[in-house]
Amino acid sequence: MQRLGPSFGIGFVAGLRSMTACAALSWAASQRRTRVTWIPDGPGARGLITALALAEMAGDKMPFAPDRRIPPSFAARLAIGAAGGVALAEPRALRRNAALAGMAGAIAGTLLGRAARGGTTRSTSGLARGLTEDVMAAGLAAALVRHAQRDSHDPRDVVT
Repeated sequence: MQRLGPSFGIGFVAGLRSMTACAALSWAASQRRTRVTWIPDGPGARGLITALALAEMAGDKMPFAPDRRIPPSFAARLAIGAAGGVALAEPRALRRNAALAGMAGAIAGTLLGRAARGGTTRSTSGLARGLTEDVMAAGLAAALVRHAQRDSHDPRDVVT
């Protein structure tokens, strides 16, 4: 049986905060906890992607921040969810199923996150909901990285 929880989870993070999912994937790749080798995992890339995630969290609170449901943003969240789903899937999972689980998570995170946030961050309660969403996205991302399986077949792990 395929365990697709991590794939769905990283997609959910992408739906809440797309760059937080990207940062989590970069950190996971640096620890050799992904199924793929194409995720940037060097210290410079990790630092840049993490800084972009923090900037996204700050920008999300601005009154001019675009709605996460507009087509370009929604499409990006789906793509990140699919890629992240494949990257964090257990080795026996089919890549197609992992990508679909990641996309399902991205849809859920996008729609549920928006519904929970409400229409504005201009009020104190709206700002608090936005900050709560930040904490949830970062916490889930960190838990997913921490519990991701280490790729025992990765040639980078072979001690010579």
